[in-house]
Amino acid sequence: MSKRGLSMEEKKTKMLEIFHETAEFYSLKDLEKIAPKSKGIVVQSVKEVLDDIVSDGFVQMDKIGTGNYFWSLPSAAGATKQALLSKNQKELEALNAKIEEVSGGIEEAEKGREDTPERRKMLSTLSELQETSSSLKNELSAFGAADPIKYEKKSQAVKVCKDAAVQWTDNTMILLSYISGIGSEIEPIKAQLGIDDEWEDLKT
Repeated sequence: MSKRGLSMEEKKTKMLEIFHETAEFYSLKDLEKIAPKSKGIVVQSVKEVLDDIVSDGFVQMDKIGTGNYFWSLPSAAGATKQALLSKNQKELEALNAKIEEVSGGIEEAEKGREDTPERRKMLSTLSELQETSSSLKNELSAFGAADPIKYEKKSQAVKVCKDAAVQWTDNTMILLSYISGIGSEIEPIKAQLGIDDEWEDLKT
Protein backbone atom coordinates (compact mmCIF):
# COMPACT_ATOMS: atom_id res chain seq x y z
CA MET A 1 0.00 0.00 0.00
CA SER A 2 1.40 3.41 -1.00
CA LYS A 3 2.11 5.92 1.74
CA ARG A 4 -0.41 8.75 2.05
CA GLY A 5 0.96 12.18 1.20
CA LEU A 6 0.90 15.04 3.68
CA SER A 7 -2.04 17.43 3.69
CA MET A 8 -1.42 21.16 3.33
CA GLU A 9 -2.01 21.73 7.05
CA GLU A 10 0.46 18.98 7.94
CA LYS A 11 3.05 20.47 5.59
CA LYS A 12 2.61 23.91 7.15
CA THR A 13 3.02 22.48 10.66
CA LYS A 14 6.18 20.58 9.70
CA MET A 15 7.63 23.61 7.91
CA LEU A 16 7.14 25.68 11.07
CA GLU A 17 8.92 22.97 13.07
CA ILE A 18 12.05 23.57 10.99
CA PHE A 19 12.13 27.22 12.08
CA HIS A 20 11.17 26.64 15.72
CA GLU A 21 13.57 23.73 16.27
CA THR A 22 16.57 25.64 14.94
CA ALA A 23 15.72 29.36 15.34
CA GLU A 24 17.71 30.01 12.16
CA PHE A 25 17.29 32.14 9.03
CA TYR A 26 16.67 30.21 5.81
CA SER A 27 16.49 31.04 2.13
CA LEU A 28 14.04 29.30 -0.18
CA LYS A 29 16.87 27.17 -1.58
CA ASP A 30 17.88 26.12 1.94
CA LEU A 31 14.34 25.01 2.72
CA GLU A 32 14.01 23.15 -0.59
CA LYS A 33 16.99 21.04 0.53
CA ILE A 34 16.04 20.63 4.20
CA ALA A 35 12.25 20.15 4.10
CA PRO A 36 12.16 17.01 1.89
CA LYS A 37 14.83 15.23 3.95
CA SER A 38 13.82 16.20 7.48
CA LYS A 39 10.05 16.64 7.19
CA GLY A 40 8.97 14.68 4.12
CA ILE A 41 7.70 17.75 2.24
CA VAL A 42 8.24 17.26 -1.49
CA VAL A 43 10.46 19.90 -3.03
CA GLN A 44 7.78 20.96 -5.54
CA SER A 45 5.46 22.15 -2.75
CA VAL A 46 8.02 23.87 -0.50
CA LYS A 47 7.51 27.34 -2.02
CA GLU A 48 3.70 27.06 -1.87
CA VAL A 49 3.78 25.97 1.78
CA LEU A 50 6.25 28.72 2.65
CA ASP A 51 4.12 31.38 0.91
CA ASP A 52 1.08 30.21 2.89
CA ILE A 53 2.69 30.42 6.32
CA VAL A 54 4.20 33.81 5.45
CA SER A 55 0.74 35.00 4.36
CA ASP A 56 -0.73 33.65 7.62
CA GLY A 57 1.84 35.65 9.58
CA PHE A 58 3.55 32.62 11.16
CA VAL A 59 6.85 33.21 9.32
CA GLN A 60 8.58 36.53 8.73
CA MET A 61 10.48 37.42 5.56
CA ASP A 62 13.38 39.89 5.39
CA LYS A 63 15.40 40.96 2.38
CA ILE A 64 19.12 40.68 3.11
CA GLY A 65 21.37 41.81 0.29
CA THR A 66 19.91 40.42 -2.90
CA GLY A 67 18.09 37.49 -1.31
CA ASN A 68 14.99 36.87 0.79
CA TYR A 69 15.41 35.11 4.11
CA PHE A 70 12.73 33.58 6.28
CA TRP A 71 12.56 33.14 10.03
CA SER A 72 10.11 32.40 12.81
CA LEU A 73 10.33 32.09 16.60
CA PRO A 74 7.85 30.13 18.73
CA SER A 75 6.98 33.28 20.69
CA ALA A 76 6.28 35.22 17.48
CA ALA A 77 4.17 32.39 16.11
CA GLY A 78 2.24 32.25 19.38
CA ALA A 79 1.53 35.97 19.23
CA THR A 80 0.37 35.62 15.63
CA LYS A 81 -1.93 32.75 16.53
CA GLN A 82 -3.37 34.78 19.39
CA ALA A 83 -4.02 37.71 17.05
CA LEU A 84 -5.75 35.41 14.56
CA LEU A 85 -7.79 33.88 17.36
CA SER A 86 -8.90 37.33 18.53
CA LYS A 87 -9.80 38.30 14.97
CA ASN A 88 -11.80 35.11 14.46
CA GLN A 89 -13.53 35.63 17.81
CA LYS A 90 -14.63 39.13 16.78
CA GLU A 91 -15.89 37.83 13.43
CA LEU A 92 -17.81 35.10 15.25
CA GLU A 93 -19.39 37.63 17.61
CA ALA A 94 -20.39 39.83 14.67
CA LEU A 95 -21.88 36.81 12.91
CA ASN A 96 -23.86 35.82 16.02
CA ALA A 97 -25.17 39.38 16.31
CA LYS A 98 -26.27 39.26 12.67
CA ILE A 99 -28.03 35.94 13.25
CA GLU A 100 -29.89 37.40 16.24
CA GLU A 101 -30.88 40.44 14.16
CA VAL A 102 -32.22 38.27 11.34
CA SER A 103 -34.02 36.01 13.81
CA GLY A 104 -35.64 39.07 15.39
CA GLY A 105 -36.77 40.24 11.96
CA ILE A 106 -38.34 36.86 11.26
CA GLU A 107 -40.19 36.91 14.58
CA GLU A 108 -41.42 40.45 13.87
CA ALA A 109 -42.61 39.41 10.42
CA GLU A 110 -44.53 36.50 11.93
CA LYS A 111 -46.46 38.80 14.28
CA GLY A 112 -50.08 39.11 13.26
CA ARG A 113 -49.91 35.78 11.45
CA GLU A 114 -50.53 33.62 14.50
CA ASP A 115 -53.17 30.93 14.10
CA THR A 116 -56.02 32.71 15.92
CA PRO A 117 -59.80 32.28 15.42
CA GLU A 118 -59.99 35.81 14.01
CA ARG A 119 -57.25 35.12 11.45
CA ARG A 120 -58.86 31.81 10.45
CA LYS A 121 -62.18 33.61 9.94
CA MET A 122 -60.56 36.29 7.78
CA LEU A 123 -58.78 33.67 5.67
CA SER A 124 -62.04 31.76 5.26
CA THR A 125 -63.85 34.93 4.15
CA LEU A 126 -61.06 35.72 1.69
CA SER A 127 -61.27 32.21 0.24
CA GLU A 128 -65.05 32.51 -0.17
CA LEU A 129 -64.73 35.86 -1.92
CA GLN A 130 -62.13 34.45 -4.30
CA GLU A 131 -64.39 31.49 -5.11
CA THR A 132 -67.38 33.81 -5.66
CA SER A 133 -65.35 36.05 -7.95
CA SER A 134 -64.18 33.06 -9.98
CA SER A 135 -67.74 31.70 -10.22
CA LEU A 136 -69.14 35.05 -11.40
CA LYS A 137 -66.45 35.32 -14.07
CA ASN A 138 -67.35 31.85 -15.35
CA GLU A 139 -71.08 32.68 -15.40
CA LEU A 140 -70.46 35.96 -17.20
CA SER A 141 -68.35 34.18 -19.80
CA ALA A 142 -71.21 31.71 -20.41
CA PHE A 143 -73.58 34.57 -21.34
CA GLY A 144 -71.46 35.31 -24.42
CA ALA A 145 -73.19 38.11 -26.33
CA ALA A 146 -75.08 39.15 -23.21
CA ASP A 147 -71.82 39.97 -21.49
CA PRO A 148 -72.19 43.70 -20.59
CA ILE A 149 -68.66 44.47 -21.72
CA LYS A 150 -69.11 42.67 -25.05
CA TYR A 151 -72.56 44.28 -25.46
CA GLU A 152 -71.11 47.74 -24.90
CA LYS A 153 -68.41 47.14 -27.51
CA LYS A 154 -71.00 45.95 -30.04
CA SER A 155 -73.24 48.94 -29.29
CA GLN A 156 -70.36 51.30 -29.93
CA ALA A 157 -69.59 49.56 -33.23
CA VAL A 158 -73.24 49.84 -34.32
CA LYS A 159 -73.27 53.55 -33.45
CA VAL A 160 -70.15 54.16 -35.56
CA CYS A 161 -71.75 52.38 -38.52
CA LYS A 162 -75.02 54.30 -38.14
CA ASP A 163 -73.22 57.65 -37.88
CA ALA A 164 -71.32 56.82 -41.09
CA ALA A 165 -74.57 55.88 -42.85
CA VAL A 166 -76.26 59.10 -41.72
CA GLN A 167 -73.31 61.12 -42.98
CA TRP A 168 -73.49 59.34 -46.35
CA THR A 169 -77.23 60.07 -46.49
CA ASP A 170 -76.64 63.76 -45.77
CA ASN A 171 -74.01 63.98 -48.49
CA THR A 172 -76.34 62.25 -50.96
CA MET A 173 -79.20 64.62 -50.15
CA ILE A 174 -76.93 67.64 -50.60
CA LEU A 175 -75.77 66.29 -53.98
CA LEU A 176 -79.32 65.63 -55.21
CA SER A 177 -80.47 69.05 -54.00
CA TYR A 178 -77.62 70.71 -55.84
CA ILE A 179 -78.36 68.84 -59.08
CA SER A 180 -82.04 69.70 -58.84
CA GLY A 181 -81.18 73.34 -58.17
CA ILE A 182 -79.22 73.69 -61.38
CA GLY A 183 -82.14 72.30 -63.37
CA SER A 184 -80.79 68.81 -64.03
CA GLU A 185 -82.77 65.59 -63.77
CA ILE A 186 -82.05 63.75 -60.53
CA GLU A 187 -83.62 60.41 -61.46
CA PRO A 188 -80.67 59.26 -63.60
CA ILE A 189 -78.32 60.21 -60.76
CA LYS A 190 -80.43 58.29 -58.23
CA ALA A 191 -80.39 55.29 -60.55
CA GLN A 192 -76.59 55.44 -60.80
CA LEU A 193 -76.32 55.63 -56.99
CA GLY A 194 -78.70 52.70 -56.57
CA ILE A 195 -81.35 54.83 -54.85
CA ASP A 196 -84.88 53.50 -55.38
CA ASP A 197 -88.28 54.24 -53.89
CA GLU A 198 -87.42 52.20 -50.78
CA TRP A 199 -84.50 54.50 -49.95
CA GLU A 200 -84.77 55.60 -46.30
CA ASP A 201 -83.61 58.77 -44.63
CA LEU A 202 -81.78 57.37 -41.59
CA LYS A 203 -82.22 60.59 -39.61
CA THR A 204 -85.99 60.13 -39.45
